[in-house]
Amino acid sequence: MPLTLHILKRWAQLACAFAPVAIGGCGAFEPSDIPAGAIPMDPPAHFTEWWARTEQCSGLTGSMAPIHWYVMPNVSSFQTDIGEKVGLWIKTSSHVAIVLAETYADHELVVRHEMLHQLLQRAGHPADYFDGKCGLTWERWSGGPTMMASLST
Repeated sequence: MPLTLHILKRWAQLACAFAPVAIGGCGAFEPSDIPAGAIPMDPPAHFTEWWARTEQCSGLTGSMAPIHWYVMPNVSSFQTDIGEKVGLWIKTSSHVAIVLAETYADHELVVRHEMLHQLLQRAGHPADYFDGKCGLTWERWSGGPTMMASLST
């Protein structure tokens, strides 16, 4: 990341941390750029069913149409400026995107987890939605940690 861009992002993070009321609040610090190497993908038809399930568990409604879908080919995770990810929801003033590591591009938990971010319109993981209402965390998903161990082998 160019130094100037890094400084601007850091300044924005500090502004959010110290002046949320003055600027109307800030979300968690998600990256705003599509990771290098991500390629556009068409969401499979069953994503519509997963969207409906996520709306149902959360009690929220919204459209899946604005989401631009991307896959990171040949990887089980990818690096971002906020750490290693298997899925990522990105919202900027000009677009909304979900990026999925290819290994998890058709994994219901990972896809629905990112869909829930879109329905909530925020980064971060409010426990009442991710842990409680929808159970869209590794620990709460059927199989819990055992499932995570089997997926990582």
